[in-house]
Amino acid sequence: MDTITRQDRIALKNLKVADFASEETLCFTATVVALIRKRQYLPNPVARGCTTSLKMRPMHHYLRHLGWTDWDQMIGIRADGQRRVAKIRARGHSTESTHETMCMPLADAGVTVHDVGAFWQTQPFNLDLLTVNGRTLEGNCDLCFLKPRGQRLALIKARPEAAVWWIRMESLNLASKPTGARFRADGPSYADLARFAADQGALFDAADEPIACFCGD
Repeated sequence: MDTITRQDRIALKNLKVADFASEETLCFTATVVALIRKRQYLPNPVARGCTTSLKMRPMHHYLRHLGWTDWDQMIGIRADGQRRVAKIRARGHSTESTHETMCMPLADAGVTVHDVGAFWQTQPFNLDLLTVNGRTLEGNCDLCFLKPRGQRLALIKARPEAAVWWIRMESLNLASKPTGARFRADGPSYADLARFAADQGALFDAADEPIACFCGD
């Protein structure tokens, strides 16, 4: 098992299991806002606290609370997500624990976006999620900064209200450095994307591949 740090001991001591029926359970958006206000900077591709602090570490603390020392994590990465597949296979384990083995059953089985689309075509219901060339753009957090600009722009064009929360968070100007006051410092702000969507239409390809890292990595 990985070395248990002082931080781990504190987390395990203070661990409290809550479910969706618990009055103390916050929606994920509320926990993200609380984390942002505590750390005084926004999650970004370099410091993805929304993934590490609100997903991966709580999961690991809970598993250690159960007495687990090794475990597998199943990830729904497809075979056509080649950059992400290669990155995960090269490392083998998660970025948070060498005792968490990353497994990609869809990639191992050669499943592509077309196979996923064919599966959903046979289902008796439709989730009505925005899809471009078989890619479901609304997966995970709707306007996640890890998604390509074109995908975020297409989502804002389809649902302008989706940009409101992201614009509000960037308008807080919490960090002393500009890089910490924006979800991404290497492109347009979410306010800019909303203006582009309203005034100019598509400036980027909505079918672009996301960057190699992903939520859960």
